[in-house]
Amino acid sequence: MRLTDTEWQLMNCLWEKHPATARGIAGRLPPEVKWAYTTIRTLLARLVEKGAVREYKEGNTSLYEPILTRENARRSALMTLVNQAFDGAYGPLMHFLVNDPNLTPKQRQALEEALKEQPENRGGTENGGDNR
Repeated sequence: MRLTDTEWQLMNCLWEKHPATARGIAGRLPPEVKWAYTTIRTLLARLVEKGAVREYKEGNTSLYEPILTRENARRSALMTLVNQAFDGAYGPLMHFLVNDPNLTPKQRQALEEALKEQPENRGGTENGGDNR
């Protein structure tokens, strides 16, 4: 499921604390985000329609909770990036990441450790995935 930048902001609030009301979400948005309450309700309705969020009532209050997990949202966003920017190949993505000048030594070490922790044949091909 593909989320817009705006939807990511709402989902981040819901992943942090749920269930939540629209007003509760509004209170947890970054200070620079100054959306009207009605805008937040409209955006939540879209997320409900997409199947990312569930809405239910407690009395007269609408409560929202995520159906889409943060992990699945990240996986979907990553797949979109890999397919669009790296022709579906993870090897060039990893090369790009480890050579990024903004990557700190600590972040590089974390990447290397994460790669070492993964089983060799995870991914679908004999060499652990397509690394074109």
